[in-house]
Amino acid sequence: MASILTINNHSRDVAGLKYVYPVLSRRAGGLSIGINFNINNACNWRCIYCQVPDLKVGAAPDLDFQLLEDELRFFLDDVLNGNFYQRFHVDEDKRVIKDIAISGNGEPTSLKDFDKAVALIGKVATEAGILPQSNFVLITNGSLVRRPSVQSGLKVLKKYGGEVWFKLDSATEEGRALINNAGQSCQASAENLLLCAKLCPTKLQTCLLDYDRQGLSLKEKNAFLDLLKSIKAKGCELKCVMLYTIARPSRQPESGRLERLSAEMLNTFADEIRLLGFDVSVSD
Repeated sequence: MASILTINNHSRDVAGLKYVYPVLSRRAGGLSIGINFNINNACNWRCIYCQVPDLKVGAAPDLDFQLLEDELRFFLDDVLNGNFYQRFHVDEDKRVIKDIAISGNGEPTSLKDFDKAVALIGKVATEAGILPQSNFVLITNGSLVRRPSVQSGLKVLKKYGGEVWFKLDSATEEGRALINNAGQSCQASAENLLLCAKLCPTKLQTCLLDYDRQGLSLKEKNAFLDLLKSIKAKGCELKCVMLYTIARPSRQPESGRLERLSAEMLNTFADEIRLLGFDVSVSD
C-alpha cells in the first residue's frame, strides 16, 4: 500500500525509486518531483535542522544516467497517466506538478557531471510536457558555484526556464558555524550568491529557527539585513527572499535544542526585508 503524502513526509524512498521521489511541498503549493543525486547521504555541510539520517561529509557519487532517465520517464508517466494521486491519497487541490526540484540528501552540485544531469532532466521533463509549464528548481547551499560544471549547469537550468533556491540561513560567521557547520565564510557565500544570480534567476532560501529558546537575535537580524543591502548595492537581483522555519524533525544531534520560530517573528522580519526593496515570501 502506498504512503499518504504530507508536507511532513519527505522520504526519498516513498516511491521505491533510487533517484526520483515525490514531495508535497508547502512552499511550492503542490506536488514537487524531487531528484536526489546524493543517494549516499553525503553533504559538504551539516545543517542542524537536516532531516537526513546518517548524514556524512562528502560528495554525490557517480550518477547512473540511464537509470535516472528511466526512473524520471516512468514516474512522470505514472503521475500524468497513471493512478499516482489516488494511490498516495493526494488531495484534489494538490494534484498538480508544481516543480521538478534537484535537492535530495546532500549538496546536489557536488555531483561530478552536474551540468549533464541538469540537461538530462530538462530534456526528459520537456518531452513529457512538464516544462516549461512547471518550474525547474535547484536547491543548493551555493558553496560550489565556482566550479565550471556547476556554472555550466546553472546556464542549462536557465535555458529550461529554471531557478536556483540559494540557501543562506545566517549572515554571521558564528551563526553559519552553528546552523550549517559550514567552513565557507559569509563573504565567500555572498560572492557566490552574486555569481549565481548572474547565471540563473535566484531566490534566497532562509531557514530561521529557535535554538535553545534564544529566538532570532538582533545581531543575526542586522547582519542579514546588512548583507542584503550589500548585495543590492552591487546589483544583485533576487527574485524573492523565502523565509521559513522547521517543519520536520531534525535527524541531527542538536534536534532536541531546536524549535520552530513563531509566525509573528517571521512576518516581522519579512517586513523589515521588504523595506529594503525585496520581495519576500513566508512559510511558517
